Amino acid sequence: MFTLVFVGFLAGVITSISPCVLPVLPVVLTAGATRAGETGPAAAPRRGRVRSRRPYGVVAGLVLSFSLATLFGSLALSALHLPQDLLRDAGIVVLVLMGLGLVVPRVGDLLERPFARIRGRRVNPDGNGFVLGLALGLLYVPCAGPVLATIAVIGASHDIGFGAIVLTAAFGVGAGVPLLVLALAGEAITQRARLVRAHARTVRVAAGVVMIMVAAAIGFNLTDGLQRSVPGYTSALQQSVEAGSLASNQVRRLTGAAPELTGLNGWLNTPGNRPLSLASLRGKVVLIDFWTYSCINCQRALPHVESWYQLYQKSGLVVIGVHTPEFAFEHEVSNVADQARSLGVHYPIAIDNDYATWNAYENQYWPAEYLIDASGKIRHTNFGEGDYAGTEGLIRRLLSEADPARTLPAATDLPDTTPTEEQTPEIYLGYRYAPLRVSGSEPGQEHSGVYKLPPSLEPDTFALAGSWTTAPEYLTAGTDAKLELDFHARDVHVVLGGSGTVTVRRSGGQTTTLPVSGVPKLYTVVNAAASQHAVLTLLMSPGVRAYSFTFG
Repeated sequence: MFTLVFVGFLAGVITSISPCVLPVLPVVLTAGATRAGETGPAAAPRRGRVRSRRPYGVVAGLVLSFSLATLFGSLALSALHLPQDLLRDAGIVVLVLMGLGLVVPRVGDLLERPFARIRGRRVNPDGNGFVLGLALGLLYVPCAGPVLATIAVIGASHDIGFGAIVLTAAFGVGAGVPLLVLALAGEAITQRARLVRAHARTVRVAAGVVMIMVAAAIGFNLTDGLQRSVPGYTSALQQSVEAGSLASNQVRRLTGAAPELTGLNGWLNTPGNRPLSLASLRGKVVLIDFWTYSCINCQRALPHVESWYQLYQKSGLVVIGVHTPEFAFEHEVSNVADQARSLGVHYPIAIDNDYATWNAYENQYWPAEYLIDASGKIRHTNFGEGDYAGTEGLIRRLLSEADPARTLPAATDLPDTTPTEEQTPEIYLGYRYAPLRVSGSEPGQEHSGVYKLPPSLEPDTFALAGSWTTAPEYLTAGTDAKLELDFHARDVHVVLGGSGTVTVRRSGGQTTTLPVSGVPKLYTVVNAAASQHAVLTLLMSPGVRAYSFTFG
């Protein structure tokens, strides 16, 4: 929340010094000048120069009305079935009336008469500054950077939450600070200039004329040309602050807008392997699926994702598999392409080797699904396996929302193979993931050594015997290399690379031998009918690399 407040405040400060605020500056600068010609009790001689509170009232009213109108104006006017430009027109009328009140004293008296006394006491003469600010806030149209654009979108969509209120308040306060400095500077100049004090009445009339002219210029859209002709001297600063990753991520959360696919290293399964963008897919329902090919959880989810792609692509669904690697060998595009073919993945694949899109989505899981509606908003997320029927139901709903006349095919009926029993967590073998789940001697860093099995294994751990060489992500088998694994699961999978053989011995004496070659990938070494607690022994030929065990 602190970051959101900081971003909103800073964006407000930058916006209030942009060229777009030029039309209201004359009124802000003369905010304190209008007291110079007061008559009656309010104009009684004062000892020294006493600052009025009028500039504070003007800026406070401006910030309040601008914030409320931007965030809630559309909602209120829609609820009352009133024109959306009513608040702007009302601001123009109030500004003209207040200007006339300064130019023509009789009009000013008529305007102040209803508020002349409250419970027998005169109204604070600075109070009409707040009213002036309220009117000015309805006409205040600063340059819309990403933050203000987000606030406007939230207000227009009527999807207003606590975060949006905090951001708008912070933005308003930030915008008010430079304006308050200008208003106080204008007042200070007025108080110190003898010529101004000597012609107080003229100053009040001039201030009134300025208000009327500003109201007329805004009313007839004459200020647009001025704003366009002045160089955008704050554009670079605004973009660097508001469009940065920290700010954009904070703002994006409020609208639910999906981040663009960014920083990708290539594409597969698109015409000519050309890139896709979410902007170009607006109007379609998009499913983003983060995966990596050696992940067993991803592999169990892939048949469901592929079936949705095959069934609904003609109905407006686009599936994009963002392949973000876990191991170094998964950075090789040729390896990804080989395994995508082997696993039957036909939908577009984005290669995210640098984790740029992963970080843009602040993702932390394989697999992870982000379902985006036709307007570009994230409507559903699912982390890990399971709930395939729920995700498909939402896909169908979003497709119908995008085109109510569309007739959808019958839903898929694939079995959900997500494990439900308690099982051993993933076990990594490279020292990068230390502390490892190991019994006996733990492998050192960049070390070749001979190991000996301990008398027994702790639950859900592995142990080594024979010669092994360690690396950040894997162990490489040497002479007489043996690995024992204590596990609790139905299925056991191991990621292997290099070339050679792996002989697998189960507790009951069953033995199988697996040839290892080609692209490093996931091998299934146990595929049982029911969950079991057992010890597995793997005898690996020299040169075989073992990365991790996963279970199902």
